Amino acid sequence: MSHPTSVGTPVAATPAAGQGTSPAEANQPQGLWARFLDWNQKLSVVKNLTFITIATGFLGGYFQYLSAYEAKVSALAEADMKAATATFVTISNAYAEAQMLQELIFYNFAAASLAGVDPGDKALTTKAGNENFAPYTKARMALRQNSSIYAHEAEIYIDWASDLGRDPDAPRALDQDPLNEALLGTYDFDCDAEANMPRLGITGTASSDDADPCRADAPPPQPAQRVNLCAKRGTGRRPVTIDWQSAKHHLLTLHFCFEQSHRQLATARVWASNNVVGEDRVKAFRDNEARYRAALDKQVVRLNAFMSLTMARLESIRGKYRPSGFLCHLPLVRDAIGLFSRECTPVRIGS
Repeated sequence: MSHPTSVGTPVAATPAAGQGTSPAEANQPQGLWARFLDWNQKLSVVKNLTFITIATGFLGGYFQYLSAYEAKVSALAEADMKAATATFVTISNAYAEAQMLQELIFYNFAAASLAGVDPGDKALTTKAGNENFAPYTKARMALRQNSSIYAHEAEIYIDWASDLGRDPDAPRALDQDPLNEALLGTYDFDCDAEANMPRLGITGTASSDDADPCRADAPPPQPAQRVNLCAKRGTGRRPVTIDWQSAKHHLLTLHFCFEQSHRQLATARVWASNNVVGEDRVKAFRDNEARYRAALDKQVVRLNAFMSLTMARLESIRGKYRPSGFLCHLPLVRDAIGLFSRECTPVRIGS
């Protein structure tokens, strides 16, 4: 038996899912968070591995690498500063002691050998000179033993460590710096020449405009940061260069000239060793006293120049390991900056 439906009374139908929404409402943009959640769900490559998990792992690994890098840089900075400072102090003390004793022997003999000096003053000065002879001999022998080692330590721990552009992995010739103390003698290095004194504030190379700075009629070299040194005539050797921005070169010339002063003061050393000095030797010493005194003064200038250069190099090491800025700690930004600048990676870590 059928049940009639009331005529004229419509039955309301519930719209199906996805129906009943106007086109304007369907095209409305979703919120950013809703879009992100939808994107995150679609990017699930493994069960429970979402975009958030991937991003968190990437950032965690990045900052772990950054932390390890900066820890290695800090360790290198501490090691380089410690080695450079120790090298500076050891070498400066060794030369300062030897030069001081050399000067004391010179000045004591000069005072004791004056005509008409008071007998008491002469005896006191002579006693002081005799007491200085043994420590001077010991200090001088230590320099002779270690001078080459000091020069190469300065090259490693001061020159190389402070060179901001030096790459330890870059190929280079082993004899790229041929200068040594024996070569200074072969090339007749003149310790008294003003052009051969250290120059820290002057740039350029002496006689750099000359095709052959060592020819017989070449003009005398002018003071410069880099000095061309010519060999003796007839040896056929090429010029070598002294670079006053190199701590190694400072020490090679410093010890070479120290030994020259040692030979010049032979008469004073004989006196200091408590031996009799003849009148002829005293007269020869008096005739050259002003030159010997000037040579000792220049030794002080040379040592001070080495110390000034080394202190500047220590500052360069601090700059080499300076802390990086905020942008250098942002993922990807740091790497992008590294493509055209070393601001974020001042040192290269091998492993």
